Amino acid sequence: MTAPPVPEYRSPTYDDAFAPDGTVRPHARDVIALVRSRDPGTLGRELRGRLRERGIRFESVDGDDTWHVDPVPRVIPADEWQPLADGLGQRVRALNAFVADAYGERRIVAEGVMPARVLTTAEGFEPAMCGVSPADGVWTAVGGLDIVRDADGRWQVLEDNVRTPSGIGYWIAAREATLELLQPEHAPHPIEAAATALRNVLGPGNAVVLTDGQDNSAYWEHAFLAERMDVPLVVPADLEVREGRLHLGGTPVDAVYRRTNADEVDSTVGALLQPVVAAGEVKLVNCLGTGIADDKLVHAYVHDMIRFYLDETPLLDQVETFDLGVPETLERALEVFDELVIKDRGSYGGIGVVIVPHAERKDVDALREKVIASPEDYVAQRLVGLSTHPTEIDGVLAPRHVDLRPFVLMTAPDDIAVLPGGMTRIALDEGALVVNSSQNGGAKDTWIL
Repeated sequence: MTAPPVPEYRSPTYDDAFAPDGTVRPHARDVIALVRSRDPGTLGRELRGRLRERGIRFESVDGDDTWHVDPVPRVIPADEWQPLADGLGQRVRALNAFVADAYGERRIVAEGVMPARVLTTAEGFEPAMCGVSPADGVWTAVGGLDIVRDADGRWQVLEDNVRTPSGIGYWIAAREATLELLQPEHAPHPIEAAATALRNVLGPGNAVVLTDGQDNSAYWEHAFLAERMDVPLVVPADLEVREGRLHLGGTPVDAVYRRTNADEVDSTVGALLQPVVAAGEVKLVNCLGTGIADDKLVHAYVHDMIRFYLDETPLLDQVETFDLGVPETLERALEVFDELVIKDRGSYGGIGVVIVPHAERKDVDALREKVIASPEDYVAQRLVGLSTHPTEIDGVLAPRHVDLRPFVLMTAPDDIAVLPGGMTRIALDEGALVVNSSQNGGAKDTWIL
């Protein structure tokens, strides 16, 4: 039976829940019917009120700490999710192998798969980690990749995040509050065990969650996950190294879930942790030095990594990324400059991103000159017309552009778990394409049915 169309809802691109003629896609019918049976504005206010009562905060770049969660869950059918999950797991396995190689033999450079400059000029490269090898071989224990759907509905990886990916705690909270509010007849694949799975990644023994403290924009999540995992929440000053072991008071610490913004070896946190990590005396999630895999230029070579390290064909597409340090590639990018997204190579959180088709002409011309003068400081990507999803805006359902942050957990280099679903992030302004929460975006739960 086909659900009746919704005449007032039209998306300019592929929509996850609505077909172009306004009919609801089969997998989304129950959720959309559930939301439309009540007042969407009331649902949104009640959901956000429940989350505020729990003290949930995430501070954006303008200082606003209100976390905007949408009451309309995004639904992905199980038969569509499984190949996506397989591709995500494959990608994190390759990234883990790359980080190990970058601080080890650098076979990927020696065999001509990646230019040496990609490693040596990466902002996240840590020379002090060369020769270091985690005892269990796991560098990227938690992966939080950013994936998008294009105008044809194809999934593509936009960016990789294995330095300090955030969002698992926020996702759990959004899931619990959304289910309490909607009470669906058919519940999504559960994620309540996500915190337990994260604790398992830390391994046996005594573990802690390491935070910067309450000034960190995601401090709520740090405290939430520490409570759910039943481990202490600590700041760097709480820890000390004695006789080559990390200690919390009189207790040796076997594993650290590091959620500090400071992740460089020459920071206070790095100076504390690097010697015990190098000596194999503590498991660090994620390890110092993994920022090299988050480098936006490294993203251009992940498909090559999959073929090189895993001897497998990439299962997931990725957004075309231009290595502007290659003269022929720079020339090709300049020919289509007005169609691209230009990113500061070391940026994060949506900062330093210029969507050229949406920028002012004078700003585009100035950026073009900067890229020509210093191409290796920038990365270019094809502009993807991000898919949309129905979102409650001022009490009505309206299409808003979205991406997806799924989470991949690694307990061993060949032992991967992809949590079912993820946090869908929303650009709340009409037509906006930057969905990051730190840039005043929103979020919604993602259901695998």
